[in-house]
Amino acid sequence: MPTWRHLFTVLTPTYNRAHTLERVYQSLREQTFQDFEWVVVDDGSSDHTRDLVGRWRQEANFPIHYFWQKNQHKKAAFNRGVAHARGELIVALDSDDSLDINALDTMARVWGQIPHEQRARFVAITGLCATPGGQVVGDMFPDDIFDATALDMTFKYHVKGEKFGCMRTEVLRQFPFPEEVEGFVPESLVWRAIARAGYLTRFVNQVFRVYHDSADSLSSQGRESQRHAVGLWLLARDTVVECLPWFRCRPGAFLMAAARYTRFALHMRRAGQAAPSGYGLAGLAPRLLVAVMWPLGALLYCRDRLRA
Repeated sequence: MPTWRHLFTVLTPTYNRAHTLERVYQSLREQTFQDFEWVVVDDGSSDHTRDLVGRWRQEANFPIHYFWQKNQHKKAAFNRGVAHARGELIVALDSDDSLDINALDTMARVWGQIPHEQRARFVAITGLCATPGGQVVGDMFPDDIFDATALDMTFKYHVKGEKFGCMRTEVLRQFPFPEEVEGFVPESLVWRAIARAGYLTRFVNQVFRVYHDSADSLSSQGRESQRHAVGLWLLARDTVVECLPWFRCRPGAFLMAAARYTRFALHMRRAGQAAPSGYGLAGLAPRLLVAVMWPLGALLYCRDRLRA
């Protein structure tokens, strides 16, 4: 078993976010729990991020580790940060958001409530996000403390909206983001793979993250952006191929995923993008789902083109 130096590693991949990164830093300085390190992985920024972090390293009362790499996308920066983490749990905090002042303290307390002999079954503590005004983003969980897999929470309990927490470092090292896929890869692809491996998450109705919607965020660009067609196609494919055991819980979500498979496949074809190797439709049921929903997928693609 690894010997961890801290309970938490706060991991922040960043790219040209010097104008928002101070918000992250200030929220870490204000934390009521201080057994953590901050790992900043700079994905090739051309602004003054390096200088900012260098100044903070001189004044902060917690260790800050800065790594610079040529621009390879957030997924590669995340993988590198996980590899360098010396905390038992990783808090992946985006470079334009902030933590609730008691976030780390509450995560530590909830993690401590899981008996040591049971912790190997768990991968994460997950809580809620709120706007700067205090409004909770999305749905709350069925109970204030609730153990389930991430897939059960999505498909069986139908909980929607942005969520946030910490994850075990040693598990994340076993499930890296696929760097062979170019561009955007949805984080949920990794979380789903971990859930299919049987790892549980303890969900709590506590706000951990303050969510700031910025103009250059993916949500502002629109999840249906053609720019992210490959990643969104991968997510649709993961639903109809890998998540079929949950079909009976939420069939409508699977039908829409089948339509989105065609929708983004057509965007990829128009852009001359080939499907990533090793990701295809396997089995009769996924093929039938995609075939049945092909007309809707084609219509959604045409709507995208008209809007563009």
